Amino acid sequence: MGIKAPELLMSSPGGFCPGCGHGIIGRLAFEVITEMGLDEEVITVVDVACGSLFEFMTDSDVVSAAHGRPIITAAGVKRVRKNNPVIAYIGDGAAYSIGISHTIWSAIRNENITAIVVNNGVFGMTGGQMAPTTLIGQKTTSSPYGKSQEKAGEPIDVVKLLGKIDVAYLARGSVDSVANINKTKQYIKKAIEKQMNKEGFTFVEVLSPCPTNWNLSPIDSLKRIKDVVSKQFEVGEFVERSAK
Repeated sequence: MGIKAPELLMSSPGGFCPGCGHGIIGRLAFEVITEMGLDEEVITVVDVACGSLFEFMTDSDVVSAAHGRPIITAAGVKRVRKNNPVIAYIGDGAAYSIGISHTIWSAIRNENITAIVVNNGVFGMTGGQMAPTTLIGQKTTSSPYGKSQEKAGEPIDVVKLLGKIDVAYLARGSVDSVANINKTKQYIKKAIEKQMNKEGFTFVEVLSPCPTNWNLSPIDSLKRIKDVVSKQFEVGEFVERSAK
């Protein structure tokens, strides 16, 4: 079987760690864009983090935002380029810590953009520090004895955070199996379709492995998502409404 990357991805070498989920998630987004015939229109906004490497791996237009600001930057881009599909691609650390106000208020304002947030439970590029989504007891470089609920609180669940806001679409996928990868692609496609229909804010979180900072092999990282992470963060579609 011949497997060919979407034309929107260049042939230059990627910079992701072995087993990282960013490559899969980014490819899904670019596959959807290509299949929808939006190669020439899409504008992707990336963070100063692991996802920023897509800036050098795609032929699409990319805006590099300040750390934690891709979602609000994407909202600004969309207000100027109303007919272009605009995607904010950001990690959980930035989206739910320094960028949490932008995430919440973009949802409240129902900004007509698509946010894709990669949830790997750590700040990946800067050394694997504890993130808002780090699980209780999980060891990171800034919680070497395990995350304490008393000191750091419960992991942020964006479905609970945004689930009561009148957004157009809210889903959470995973890349731990072929079946879940295919479902995640459908979530991303639906999110972008709703944006193009001017229905409002669409948000897809994706559970992703980080073998380097989890100190696990790529295979064991996928198993951890299935056996541990997905028990904390349920996958599926949670909010979907038709255009008003």
